[in-house]
Amino acid sequence: MKVKDIMTRSVAYVNPASTVTEAAQLMQKHNVGSIPVCDQNGVIGIVTDRDIVVRNIAHGKNPTQTPVKDVMTSSVTTVTPDMDISEVTRMMASSQVRRVPVVENNRLVGIVSLGDVATDAKFQTEVSGTLSEISTPSKPEKM
Repeated sequence: MKVKDIMTRSVAYVNPASTVTEAAQLMQKHNVGSIPVCDQNGVIGIVTDRDIVVRNIAHGKNPTQTPVKDVMTSSVTTVTPDMDISEVTRMMASSQVRRVPVVENNRLVGIVSLGDVATDAKFQTEVSGTLSEISTPSKPEKM
């Protein structure tokens, strides 16, 4: 099975100059926990609800004035529509991510999540192993 068979095709995104508030409002509107960040060259990052809390709110920064580029994760893993799902789940496990933007010719064309893969019964063992690797806790910082 290929990414294009299960990916979500309609994806909300923000540009690097969008505010954290705008990103959070899009997350709320679409009921998602992450939004790709795109410029004229394609996907340059992803901003998650955790990024907003840990990199903005916890530091007392004003989300209405903070650009997404200041809090986004810029080392984003992307996949193509023709990639095999098994390869994608291995990438998710090694990068410890649950969703990845799908790009074609440097253009965002969708997003695929571990949940999308989990809906196909033949991948349940693979999804279980991937989720186990993603969920391996990192050592928390001492307060």
